[in-house]
Amino acid sequence: MRMMKLALVTGFTLLIGSGSAYAITVKKRTEAPGLPPEIWAIVGEFCAIKDWHPAVAKCEETKEGDVTFRTLTLKDGGKIKEKLTGTEDLAYTYEIVESPLPIKNYKSKLWLEVDDEPDRSVILWQSDFDANGASDDEATKIITGILKDGVKGIKAQAITAYDAKHPDAKESDDDNDDKK
Repeated sequence: MRMMKLALVTGFTLLIGSGSAYAITVKKRTEAPGLPPEIWAIVGEFCAIKDWHPAVAKCEETKEGDVTFRTLTLKDGGKIKEKLTGTEDLAYTYEIVESPLPIKNYKSKLWLEVDDEPDRSVILWQSDFDANGASDDEATKIITGILKDGVKGIKAQAITAYDAKHPDAKESDDDNDDKK
């Protein structure tokens, strides 16, 4: 019994002393007109982020051996280096290697799915990370803003493409379908 109590006390001490045991997760979602392959053709290239994210001024893609990186130059002058960690037909995953953001251990996935409405897609972007140099709430607020602006940018690109393809069915960007 004494050993069991000692083990429990040690376990609780380690848990409390190690801080947060789980990464913070932020996920943004919205719907847009068009089928996922049509939208992915516009936004799915790793450096296409410069065309749909309002904070990104420039994107440079490089290779180091078999590994693909992108360096984002932000409109405020900041730079973020990201490593592509996986691709699927309508998705990619990446991690941040260098960044001025108050985060560490950042891993993210951007993907599209078919919506339950005809000829529409669901845009999803999820990031898992730890706060670094800021509170969990501050880091969460920053990443939430980045992801929200990103899915809105993709939606705007999808609407433009859909309207060009279907001039009689103009879609509006009313943001009523944005989800947290």
